[in-house]
Amino acid sequence: MNDQPELRVGDVEREQIAQLLNQAVGEGRLTLTEYNERVGLAYAARTRGELDLVVADLPVARPSAAPLPAVYEGGTGKRQWAVAVMSGAVRNGRWRVEADISAFAMMGGIELDFRKAVLTSKVTTITAVAIMGGIQITVPPGVRVEVGGFSFMGGKDVNVDEDSVTPDSPTIRINGYAVMGGIEIVTKQPKQSKRIGSYDD
Repeated sequence: MNDQPELRVGDVEREQIAQLLNQAVGEGRLTLTEYNERVGLAYAARTRGELDLVVADLPVARPSAAPLPAVYEGGTGKRQWAVAVMSGAVRNGRWRVEADISAFAMMGGIELDFRKAVLTSKVTTITAVAIMGGIQITVPPGVRVEVGGFSFMGGKDVNVDEDSVTPDSPTIRINGYAVMGGIEIVTKQPKQSKRIGSYDD
């Protein structure tokens, strides 16, 4: 019987696993919600066994301590569009997100839900224009959100969770322009907690 205590891990090993998770989300192996859950587990891990469990189902090599790449793999380089003119447009579930997105709502509504989205870039830039319409952008915890732009006879409502952001968190940068319209940016948890390896809410 082996009475040896399990080997403890330090910050270097935790950072290496965080880099591996960044690689996995960029390859489409993890959603943003799964990424956030696993990063939290990685930083909370105290032993090698706990840390290995976080990436047990990921078929990628353990990374070195080299810097993260600026851009994930898998993007086409083309701008994605969501347009709603006197109508509605919704993107949710598991969808692949390009580095640049334009959302244009005129007397209509757009919903962009990133909780199960697969990113192709470390930084995703959204240009959101709402003219007498509304745009709602939902992100899971663990995503850094940066908001710019202006409002004219309209407004932007930003309610995001900054406490769960880590140095390795992906960034969603929103340039929002509301003209007699509204843009809402909010952090929301999945409807139900998810097991590692599960894609269901």
